[in-house]
Amino acid sequence: MRRLLVIFLAVAVAAACATSPTGRRQLQLFPESQMNEMGAAAFLQIQEQVPVDKSPVVNSYVQCVADALLATLPEQRDWEVRVFNDGTANAFALPGGKIGVHTGLLAVAETPGQLAAVIGHEIGHVLAQHSNERVSTAFATNTGLQLLQILAGSGTQQQQTMLALLGLGAQVGIILPFSRTQEAEADVIGLQLMAKAGFDPREAIALWENMERAAQGQPPEFLSTHPSHGSRIGNLQKEMPGAMKLYEQARAAGRAPRCSPPG
Repeated sequence: MRRLLVIFLAVAVAAACATSPTGRRQLQLFPESQMNEMGAAAFLQIQEQVPVDKSPVVNSYVQCVADALLATLPEQRDWEVRVFNDGTANAFALPGGKIGVHTGLLAVAETPGQLAAVIGHEIGHVLAQHSNERVSTAFATNTGLQLLQILAGSGTQQQQTMLALLGLGAQVGIILPFSRTQEAEADVIGLQLMAKAGFDPREAIALWENMERAAQGQPPEFLSTHPSHGSRIGNLQKEMPGAMKLYEQARAAGRAPRCSPPG
């Protein structure tokens, strides 16, 4: 059985190489439909565990920013946006078009453009199918009962592991962060999305400056798979000339989102 599984994995890996929106080669073993089902199930589970914010003003604001970003996507689909009453400065997006924003993020993302930078980044993870890549990597590197348990979600630990692989590590207490490569890729995609939507891409740099101040110090970059705030800002600055062109084109086309932050 183990030998058959190894053979299956070898064939699957050889046949499942895909290309991300930035041209990077990546492993994707699972069909989009299955990833969408996983994302929808995870989103429902989070809504059962974390209270949803009921404020019409807050929800209207977050929805306005998300709608402006989603309108730039070539493939229109129904995305579901929820605001969660959680004090952490966090947001996430899942396969199947699910977006979650924590109320705590609004204290750090002080403007619509800064909120767009975060939501655009999270949408970037979905567009680049980073969850599929992470689940596929886990599938290819785990064997036997452990693999089957994770995929089936049988048991609290296995369910948490699957949620973390989908990008919900902060919510379930298991730290499985996206890799530096995936984070940088999501940054680029998010920067382009916000610029195309008519949000000033320079707000992304202001956002991470706010994040750096809010963090009150952080571990050295080599101790984390995430890039440091300074490194992230530097990478965004390199991408800024192209993003500014997209922004100028969007403004010339009349795209100027009018999203009012809660007072």
